[in-house]
Amino acid sequence: MTGDDDLVPASVHLGAVVPPEDPEDWTRPLTWIAALGMLAAPIATLAWFIAAPPADGGRSLPATFIVAGLLAGGAAATGATQLGIARAWTATVAAGLFGALALIVLGVVMAGERQVGAASPTLSHAFVASVAGLLGSVAAAAVAATVARLRSRLIRFLPALIAGAAVAVVAIATILPRA
Repeated sequence: MTGDDDLVPASVHLGAVVPPEDPEDWTRPLTWIAALGMLAAPIATLAWFIAAPPADGGRSLPATFIVAGLLAGGAAATGATQLGIARAWTATVAAGLFGALALIVLGVVMAGERQVGAASPTLSHAFVASVAGLLGSVAAAAVAATVARLRSRLIRFLPALIAGAAVAVVAIATILPRA
């Protein structure tokens, strides 16, 4: 083989193109951490909306803060599984976007009654938690990108978690008055 042939997969040399290996290996703990990071806020929101759905969409509740913090913290956990600046940034923001979208969908699905002219309380809280958590995820992504070259996952996770959760709490306090 020549130097250019080293870049071509062996399956192509043999005449049979095989699909690439699955990029996610579900037997590895980091895959589970990334998945749970993306799903932490939606799971907590689903439990909240089933157990004690909000009755008023105009005031923030402790659960709104918790969900927004979980969204930012879960995104930080997902980003902490990645090495490299671009990967840490992308994984953190993507996890935040996924979680925010899932929260909005849950808010709509769990809205029991459809209201004209005003959002249902579940949608209102899901939207506020999504916006605040997404802002926190962007802050966490900035911190994750800064510490992405460090080897310790805990050192990569904690500063991003703290920054993300703090921004999420401040965002909720700014958007909705406290109950």
